[in-house]
Amino acid sequence: MKKNVLIVHAHPEPTSLTHQLVQVTRQTLEKGGHQVSSSDLYGMHWKAVFDEHDFPARLNRRRLSFIEESGHAYSTGQQTADVTAEQEKLLAADALILQFPLWWFGMPAILKGWVDRVFAYGLAYGYKGEGNRYRYGDGGLKGKRALLSVIVGGPAEDYGPRGINGPLEELLFPITHGMLFFAGMEVLPTHAVYGSGRMTEAAVEEAKEGWRTRLERLFEDAPIPFRPQNGGDYPDRHMLANHVASGQSGLRAHIEAPRT
Repeated sequence: MKKNVLIVHAHPEPTSLTHQLVQVTRQTLEKGGHQVSSSDLYGMHWKAVFDEHDFPARLNRRRLSFIEESGHAYSTGQQTADVTAEQEKLLAADALILQFPLWWFGMPAILKGWVDRVFAYGLAYGYKGEGNRYRYGDGGLKGKRALLSVIVGGPAEDYGPRGINGPLEELLFPITHGMLFFAGMEVLPTHAVYGSGRMTEAAVEEAKEGWRTRLERLFEDAPIPFRPQNGGDYPDRHMLANHVASGQSGLRAHIEAPRT
């Protein structure tokens, strides 16, 4: 079945592996019959800083409240044109793919700025004016899939369960769980390419083929089983119930264990 996919990518160098994989993304998905749109943040000179200039019609000129002004601008159609255009692409998409290099254990600032500005109050959080009622599995982006395609300079060993940098999925938890799942999206396990700093041409081609294969399963792969806020595991919408993930704490406690 034909789907709409939005690619948002961030790398300033057109010959980078990130850009090469973006090309693979578009070619593979279009070959599969899907409709593809994209946002090249560096190419667009995207404004990364979320500030008072994002709110042309302020409710309160004396003190800037981002939640108040974001909700007002979104609900009254008074956002800046660049933000509105990105939201329209996002809302039309069945899946969102974020492609970026891992910089200092996270996404480039320009991509974080895309999230800051596009994930408005009333859309990605504060859905239906209900505060935190609709989050972590619910919200304005519920029903959409999300996938991270991350280019990592270091070797895979550095990001293994006992690797010196820590497991990659834990490093990316603020993105997968805290941004995407928070807004209601089904988040797929991250696709990573390691050792990008010293890749041979053969290794680059292998990485491209691996990404093509992964893309073919974009709408079939099971998402990360994050625990939804409103599924019963968080009775007060804040803390896990005592019987859930008993004896566990930290990030892993918020992911359901595989059923045996």
